[in-house]
Amino acid sequence: MSVIDSKVLNIEDLKLEHMTKGSSFESRSVRIAPLLGAKDLGYSYDVVPPGKRSCPFHSHRGEEEMFFIVRGTGTLRYGDETRKIRAGDIICCPTGGPETAHQIVNDSNDELAYLSISTMMPVEICEYPDSRKIGAYAEGLRHMTRAGESVDYWVDEA
Repeated sequence: MSVIDSKVLNIEDLKLEHMTKGSSFESRSVRIAPLLGAKDLGYSYDVVPPGKRSCPFHSHRGEEEMFFIVRGTGTLRYGDETRKIRAGDIICCPTGGPETAHQIVNDSNDELAYLSISTMMPVEICEYPDSRKIGAYAEGLRHMTRAGESVDYWVDEA
């Protein structure tokens, strides 16, 4: 394969993996960035069936995200607001706290497909306002805890 050909994929050729969690979350998706050798940006493709969402309502402290709606319609939850979205929409989700929390919901009768693009930071903190969780992510570390639960800095130190 030539170098230039290794940098191009067509959405129709992607092999999507099915994911389901509980009654609210379901999608077919693939992380595209590793397939193309991307280093500083992450990109994924998600196809969400009617009545579902692919991920919990969340915000990022380190990574900025952008979504491009490829086909279908749905609703964007952003902070305390919602709005209808449709094919062709570009959505900006900068870093921040609960005021920038976001989630795409397929509340239509047809599939909703979108591209996700994000900066790939070596360390990330995510907040999940609906479930009151905080996630800390870095190479070799994935820790989830409830918001408000903490220990003092000096606990168990000699």
